[in-house]
Amino acid sequence: MTTSTFAPIVAQFRLGKVFATPAALTALETAKVSHWDLIRRHARGDWGEVNESDRRENYDAMAYGLRILSSYALPTCERVWVITEADRSATTLLLPEDY
Repeated sequence: MTTSTFAPIVAQFRLGKVFATPAALTALETAKVSHWDLIRRHARGDWGEVNESDRRENYDAMAYGLRILSSYALPTCERVWVITEADRSATTLLLPEDY
């Protein structure tokens, strides 16, 4: 996995503990994408490649304490989801097939 210059995560919501599935970590390493870069984007409210309905749901989720979903395409054409649980106890990076 590539390393990125450390920058603090300025979050729009609590992330809780951060987890990743083994398949997501392998996909990120293969694509040379830092998991922290995706976490940072998710935390800032950059949901990646989600449709307009999911985008609106994420803004509602921030206001009402529901699950938040981001979807990012990797250079390898694989997709990684980042999901923050409704209770904000955890954020997980995973592949769609891990869900």
